Amino acid sequence: MARKKKTEEAKRFPKATMRDFEVILEPVITEKTMSLMQNENKVTVKVLKSANKVEIKLAFERIFQVKVTDVKVSNVRAKELTRGTRYKGTLAGYKKAVVTIAEGEAIDLFKE
Repeated sequence: MARKKKTEEAKRFPKATMRDFEVILEPVITEKTMSLMQNENKVTVKVLKSANKVEIKLAFERIFQVKVTDVKVSNVRAKELTRGTRYKGTLAGYKKAVVTIAEGEAIDLFKE
């Protein structure tokens, strides 16, 4: 009659769904985001334009299995580019989220 105990992480976070992987698109890698990641335990990611803070938090917790304490969201505007003097174009805009992870927890974005 003895039951096997599930790990604490399995209880805390349900499995990630397909919608979770649609909400979080990719990490934003710059010098500033890397220093935020190392010093303040914050991860910056591109997210779906229609996603809200609650949806981003739940998706991040399910995918990476870590406790999220705060989410800041901002829209990055599109930029016009010029290649030389002849070719003009635009760099697409996107929605960006800075996710704060709880103390004592960490994630590895660069797994091989």
